[in-house]
Formats: sequence, C-alpha cells, structure tokens
Amino acid sequence: MADDEQPASMNEVKRAIRRKMAKHEEEEEMGLNIYPMMDMMTILLVFLIQSFASGAAEVVQSEELQVPTSTATVDAVASIGIILSSGEIVVEGKQALTLRNGKVDPSQKQGGGNGWLITPLFNVLKQHRDRLKLIAARNPQRPFKGEVRIIADKRTPFRTLGEVIYSLGQAEFGALRFIVLKPVGD
Repeated sequence: MADDEQPASMNEVKRAIRRKMAKHEEEEEMGLNIYPMMDMMTILLVFLIQSFASGAAEVVQSEELQVPTSTATVDAVASIGIILSSGEIVVEGKQALTLRNGKVDPSQKQGGGNGWLITPLFNVLKQHRDRLKLIAARNPQRPFKGEVRIIADKRTPFRTLGEVIYSLGQAEFGALRFIVLKPVGD
C-alpha cells in the first residue's frame, strides 16, 4: 500500500456496492405454484372414483353363481359390490375368501363354527370403509352411507348370508341392496 493511499471508509464501500448492484438487473425467480394443481387433481380423483362406482351392476352368471329373479324396480346406486357364489366371496372384484359348498370354513370366523363374524371379509370391508370415509371427508356432498350391493347365488345357505350381513354391519355397512334379475318379458 502506498503512503498517500488511505483505506476506504464504510460509506465509500457501501456506495461502491450500491453502484455494482444497480448495474446488475435483478434476476426474477420463476416458479410454479403446485398447490392449486394438487387441489384440482384431488377433485378429479374423487369425481373419477364416484363415476366408476355409479355404473350398473355387472353380473356374469355361471354354474357357481345363479342370481334370483324379482319384479322390483329400484335403481342401482353407487356402492361396494359383494358377490357370494358357491365357491367364494368377492369384494369389489377381488376374492376375500373361498367357500366350501357355499359355507364359510369355521377357522375363518371369529369364535369358530358358532361365530358370525367372518374375519377375512371384515378386514377387507374395514379397508373399503376407511377409504370411503376419507373420500367423504374431502367431499362433504357425498357422505359415507355404508351402502353395499350384494349379488348372491340363489342357492346360498341362509347361515352364510347371515354371516356376511353380520360382518357388513360390524364394518359399518348397513345400507344393503340385493341385486336380482328381472324376469324375462318385464
């Protein structure tokens, strides 16, 4: 450092910084706010789930599943679908448990042979209940009503049907609708 040079004062340093900053244009940050997009996707998801669930009941009859006929004219509603055939119980297209000649194995029931609660069915129903309650919490216009469509083989033993209904009730599904076929000619 030369003898005639003095260190810069604080004001001179600040002035030099301000001049440098004024010469450089501030870079504007570009960003995407994803929160409105997440809200939109949630609404679309609820809409799609409800629209898929509101279709008519699709039943394919077979040797193991023969649906009874009725003259009832009540329309189908969006609800959980349960199929009781002579060989299995299916919830929303997925097998919940197998049956032997339309009867539940006592090892699958709480309390054994005299029990009414079908444990594997109850566990599957709880998962569906929790999912539907979560959807209902996000969409107050569609509250959880516990609605179920039961498609049962006309040869299903009454005891099995009772056990299924009891398991449904324990999982908070109390609005039951039985799906039947219209007789030919109606």
